[in-house]
Amino acid sequence: MNATIVDMINLVVIYATDYLMPILLFAFILAVIARLLITVTIYRQKRFVKEFCKRVHQDIMANPEPHGSFYNHVKKALTRTYFENFELRARYKRRNEDHIMTVGDRVFLIQDGIIRLIDDFLQHIRYLRKDHGQQPDFQEISNSVFGANPIFNRVLGIFSLSRTNDVLNILPSIFIVGGIFGTFLGIMRALPELTAMDITNAEASKIVIDNFLIKISFALSTSILGIVLSIIMSFMNTLLSPTNTFVEIVDAFNSAAEILWNKSENNDTRGVDSGLSNRESEAVDAFDLAIANLHARRA
Repeated sequence: MNATIVDMINLVVIYATDYLMPILLFAFILAVIARLLITVTIYRQKRFVKEFCKRVHQDIMANPEPHGSFYNHVKKALTRTYFENFELRARYKRRNEDHIMTVGDRVFLIQDGIIRLIDDFLQHIRYLRKDHGQQPDFQEISNSVFGANPIFNRVLGIFSLSRTNDVLNILPSIFIVGGIFGTFLGIMRALPELTAMDITNAEASKIVIDNFLIKISFALSTSILGIVLSIIMSFMNTLLSPTNTFVEIVDAFNSAAEILWNKSENNDTRGVDSGLSNRESEAVDAFDLAIANLHARRA
């Protein structure tokens, strides 16, 4: 039994010392890619919300007096933002970055996520009542809509964003532990060589000691690599934290919703398409078609 355990430990020491550094580097590369994918997904949401807020403020500047339906104002602003940022951009591609963003939106399912986001928010606010005299908790509604979005909750529509982010947050510690583990394994592998040292032969002993020190220095490099990867990953996790960006997105969206609520006289959902300009009507039609296609694909 003891011999079996010793053989297993020796096997681990031999293979781990040879492959631990490549494994750490490979894990780091995968982690960087995953962090960038999460960042792209969350920042495209932020860009859409920023464009939505800009159109809300433009509307307030043009028509400062309270009027109309809250539901109508929200649908008009959201569908116009969607139409101008996705449909028109894909149609005309006036800027060089439009080509890249159009392809990126398809890969990251950004357009589908925005469609679902708009539809969910409209469903949430449909039954709000303006005559109650109390402003709805748009912070909670916004949190629910963004947090429960089944498309934005996954990276590339496959991996859970929250779980992936949790794994990335603990990777710096794992890199350090892996580096120290590699150092101990290297020392374990190098120590048996000292048994071959013959103290009566100074030249042979020097060769043995030199080989031992070379392997020890190589073993220490695993710890150095683990520390370096941990520092880089910690900086990336801090600078590209999706949590802080998510809070900014929800706060901005909540603020725009409150502005539109205070600007409205009621929350009548009838006559949504009345009084719209040609661009606004085209935007509503494009969104209605997009949401119908999305539901058809998922049916």
